[in-house]
Amino acid sequence: MLTFVKLGGSLITDKRGEQAYRAEVMARTAAEIAQAHAPERPLLIGHGSGSFGHVAAQKHGTAQGVRTPEEWRGFAEVSLVARRLNSLVLEALSAAGLPMLGFQPSASARCRDGELISMESELISRALAHGLVPLVHGDVAFDEVRGGTILSTEAIFFYLAERLQPSRILLLGETEGVYDGEGRVIPRITPQSFPQVAAALGGSSGADVTGGMAAKVQAMLALVERVGGLQVQIMGGGEAGQIAAALRGESTLGTCLAAR
Repeated sequence: MLTFVKLGGSLITDKRGEQAYRAEVMARTAAEIAQAHAPERPLLIGHGSGSFGHVAAQKHGTAQGVRTPEEWRGFAEVSLVARRLNSLVLEALSAAGLPMLGFQPSASARCRDGELISMESELISRALAHGLVPLVHGDVAFDEVRGGTILSTEAIFFYLAERLQPSRILLLGETEGVYDGEGRVIPRITPQSFPQVAAALGGSSGADVTGGMAAKVQAMLALVERVGGLQVQIMGGGEAGQIAAALRGESTLGTCLAAR
């Protein structure tokens, strides 16, 4: 029962700052993941760029395209700071005892007008088959139309889910789920109910060049329609024990996204 886990940028960094890494939160998160990890529950982990990549990408307008020499220097800067955060996350997860193997998306990803069209997945599948935990992250990518662009962790998950067929995706952030207009967590969203809740979905409270909550929900709803049996859980990871319980299937906190 393969599970994808996204460590949101809002969880592991302070998105209102710049390169503000939450080391204690990441260490606790890594320990909980390691506690719940078992051979019968294989994992693929991804993380957002938070106050690292998003701030740099916003500064250079990288998501909209990369064409001038100055924009290409910005492209390289975004890649650098994204890798800086990735190294910190990889070290924390490895220190917790997880058999991590990092995969840099920009090394193989190609996009067409902002859409991911190809990326290495066979080697990720081999890593999973040998009991390793692959780690991917939000990154830059070359784009056939825009020159270069930003590749979100959700877009990577979308691409890999169609090929690796996970049964669950956990999206962990600083909020406890998807909130309605009155600040209550919506327990379940389906493609049919999404139009009723769309108006309540805002953006991010910090720098986010990948669209905020509304874009994440829409992308994941499209995915649950394409991957049979898949459920996506959007939840918080700020309280001790939440993540381990969710990974063991003992918790249904947050918002569940399902095909029906």
